[in-house]
Amino acid sequence: MSGADQSATPRISIVVAMYNEEAAIDAFFADVDRAAARLPFAVEYVCVNDGSRDGTLAKLLARQSADKRIRIVDLARNFGKEAAMTAGLAHAQGDAVIVIDADLQDPPELIEQFVAKWREGFEVVYGIRASRASDSFAKRVTASAFYKLFNRITSVPIPPDAGDFRLLDRKVVDALLAFPERNRFMKGLFAWVGFKQTGVPFTRRPRVQGKTSWNYWKLVNFAIDGVTGFSTVPLRVWSVLGALVSLIGFAYAIFLIVRTIAFGVDVPGYASIMVTVLFLGGVQLLCLGMLGEYLGRLYMEAKGRPIYIVSRIYEDKTP
Repeated sequence: MSGADQSATPRISIVVAMYNEEAAIDAFFADVDRAAARLPFAVEYVCVNDGSRDGTLAKLLARQSADKRIRIVDLARNFGKEAAMTAGLAHAQGDAVIVIDADLQDPPELIEQFVAKWREGFEVVYGIRASRASDSFAKRVTASAFYKLFNRITSVPIPPDAGDFRLLDRKVVDALLAFPERNRFMKGLFAWVGFKQTGVPFTRRPRVQGKTSWNYWKLVNFAIDGVTGFSTVPLRVWSVLGALVSLIGFAYAIFLIVRTIAFGVDVPGYASIMVTVLFLGGVQLLCLGMLGEYLGRLYMEAKGRPIYIVSRIYEDKTP
């Protein structure tokens, strides 16, 4: 049974991770407050300040003084969105938790539909980006390619064009918080836990204020984290490729030996040797790089450092 069935007076937690979002805070709360006012449940806000360098924290504190529903989790430094999202889930107290970005590209008016689906019995309700016209052509293409690749090589597919914007039942949140891993790819974890899930399509909007902190280098690293966190297929690919290259090399060696013995043709030299050496050297380096990606993640997990460190929690403790 969902949280809506378990409690006579459910509470909805809205979790938002913020990094240098000073310019977007007023517009964010204006839109989300309108959406929250249409809900028949109590609402709390869990705002995670992920080591912002601008006035994000000060603006959140000013807003909290007038709205006691806001709980601020101030992290000791910038730990990244996945860690900040985990911190928000850990400090949310609601029967259902809604994860949303501060840039308003994910429309808050969808929250009412999320809650309606939750009350129907769904335990995970996620937004599906039916249109990404606000994204650049390159980002749309690379995002589509990533979803296709990820779903092809993993046993737990993620819904194409589904981001972090979603509602999670309390039992789902508790399951996610039980995961000990440090390198967290939340889109994959949301799918891995299972439960009864459904999607709600929406049109992705332009960013309301400021500029994104993501760049293509970060997105590439994010994609690598996702693939290596949920699949060992890349390791198998290089094993197969290594075997194939070795077979080709062995066959070519036999060909050269037979040709020399049968026809007395000398083995031609420098160009073919250099091409072969460079090709095999490149393959070896790629194999070592892939092994290094997995080994590095094992190293980080083995150290057992916390996913994030909280500097301070600001909340209204009035009974």
